[in-house]
Amino acid sequence: MPDKCTAIVLAAGRGKRMKTNIQKQFLEVQGHPLIYYSLRAFQESAVIDEIVLVTSEDAIEFCRGEIVEKYGFSKVKKIIPGGKERYDSVYEGLLACEDCSYVFIHDGARPFVTEEILMRGYEDVKLTGACVIGMPSKDTIKIADENGFVSETPKRSLVWNIQTPQIFRYDLIRSAHESIRKKDMSNVTDDAMVVEQETGVGIKLTEGSYTNMKVTTPEDITVAENILKKGVF
Repeated sequence: MPDKCTAIVLAAGRGKRMKTNIQKQFLEVQGHPLIYYSLRAFQESAVIDEIVLVTSEDAIEFCRGEIVEKYGFSKVKKIIPGGKERYDSVYEGLLACEDCSYVFIHDGARPFVTEEILMRGYEDVKLTGACVIGMPSKDTIKIADENGFVSETPKRSLVWNIQTPQIFRYDLIRSAHESIRKKDMSNVTDDAMVVEQETGVGIKLTEGSYTNMKVTTPEDITVAENILKKGVF
């Protein structure tokens, strides 16, 4: 039986740093809402079979009518409400997956995921069971102590900036989330941490792209617009 790959696209965040009343994933960028671009990538991907879109309760009908139906995103099989925190939204997305072999967990505010990234991730997850998309850091990183002084400077060649999607064997990430939800989750910032802490399974670092940015601030919108103007996406 062939693998079934489901993308969980997270679009429930309020995006306070964007300083707008409109959720950042719905801001218009070059004629389309920001979420359109990542959904299009998954829709057109040969790797992805289904999409679960996780958004806020009050945005479900908007997503259905103005995004999924409007643009013909037929792979979006479910639009569900997210939870209070990101990890709650991921968990709701996992519960909504059906007969899934691998799951690609992606931030809807990262519009520039590509088929090449998805293919590399798929090949790696089949071999390892867990991988995260990222890129080697261009900058020197300093680890601070509690008083704001440098306590450590890790070797730059070993430091990666982590992106999404983060890709896992479904049973692995589902069981890891089930386990960690019984504990303190306040320090959980991504799904790889859940798998690291609860299973001990090694996480493969898979090359993404420096263009695979997350739109978080108003300045990021300008960068995204400039990328789109080049016609690459």
